[in-house]
Amino acid sequence: MEYAKEVKYRPILESLAPVDPITLLKLNRISPVDEFPNLNGNKTTMASVLTLDVYKWQYNRATDGGVIFDDVIRPGLEEPGQSSGPLSVGCIAGDAQSYILFCKFFDRIIEAYHGYKMTSNQESDFNYDNLKGGDDFDGEYAVGCEVRVSRCVEGFSFPTHCCRGERRQLHTLAKKVFDQMAEEFPGQLYSLGKLDQGMLGEGLNMETATDLRIKTGVARDWPDGRAAWLSKEGNLVAWINIDDHLQLVTVRTDSNIKEAFQCICVHLQKLEALYKKMRRSFIWKQHLGWVVSSPAEVGTGLRASVHLRLTHLPLHTRLGNILERLRLRMDPAGTAGSSGVFKVSNVPTIGFTEVELTQVLVDGVKLLIVMERTLEDPEGSIHHLIPAQK
Repeated sequence: MEYAKEVKYRPILESLAPVDPITLLKLNRISPVDEFPNLNGNKTTMASVLTLDVYKWQYNRATDGGVIFDDVIRPGLEEPGQSSGPLSVGCIAGDAQSYILFCKFFDRIIEAYHGYKMTSNQESDFNYDNLKGGDDFDGEYAVGCEVRVSRCVEGFSFPTHCCRGERRQLHTLAKKVFDQMAEEFPGQLYSLGKLDQGMLGEGLNMETATDLRIKTGVARDWPDGRAAWLSKEGNLVAWINIDDHLQLVTVRTDSNIKEAFQCICVHLQKLEALYKKMRRSFIWKQHLGWVVSSPAEVGTGLRASVHLRLTHLPLHTRLGNILERLRLRMDPAGTAGSSGVFKVSNVPTIGFTEVELTQVLVDGVKLLIVMERTLEDPEGSIHHLIPAQK
């Protein structure tokens, strides 16, 4: 049966329904089965999660900004990863809505990559006084440290998808923010085209348009709209519109990760207050924490690392298992004259607060140093030092 009022008001209600963005896109695609990517030999987390059923589920969807699912999985198709070495996440969000619209995919990616169940709310803690240790590493082994943290700003698409105008607006917004910071935290904002490696402090590296950034669209119109703010002391840089809207990086030539973490916390909280004052808050979702473009960085957006000079431990047969249990990764430092120096950093970025993640690194580095010292004795054994599986 149809009622008179239902017949009368149905067209009005239908006209008020929001338009599905995918209907506005004219895409010459055939079907999910025909468009499903070839994942043979693909070693990314994306490939381990993506099935035809998942692809079908996401296929006819688009965010308000026009991000479709193929945009999300593009990085893993361009760079399929390797069987050895660090695991690549293989996907990237085009905007904050991507995490909501494609949640069936992104939630699985985050769980698989971070070993984290999406059942609890993320918390944030910048109280650096709660960090225990980090300023007392043995200088014979610990030779440097770095802390970097990423943020994205409400109301803008992420670098893979944003237009020139958005990028330039973010650049202008950053200039206003850092101008207001000048009295408390002196520094200088440079357009990326006017910056060179010689202007950066020791240990800081110039950002360039890498092959992967070009393939995924991050480097479109490079270096237009990109900038870097350098602190007066030279040990802190804020990159604007590179992989995320904002990334703070501090590098020290000593191993005092406690001081490096404090530097990041103080500056980041000031930046957050200024962006919020301009009604452009950093993106925060209760179940995701701080939202950035890569699901490998969501939660805290924090990567802390300590450079260790190691000789015996990298050759140990159980090193991979040890690092997994400590929730750490180890990579060659890759700096000049750094033979035997490795960069040890946190693997997860979600499920812990900023202080807890840095504490995981501090405790793990201390244990690795004890293990290295033990192995210097030809008869030394570290089996009793290996932590239990977490």
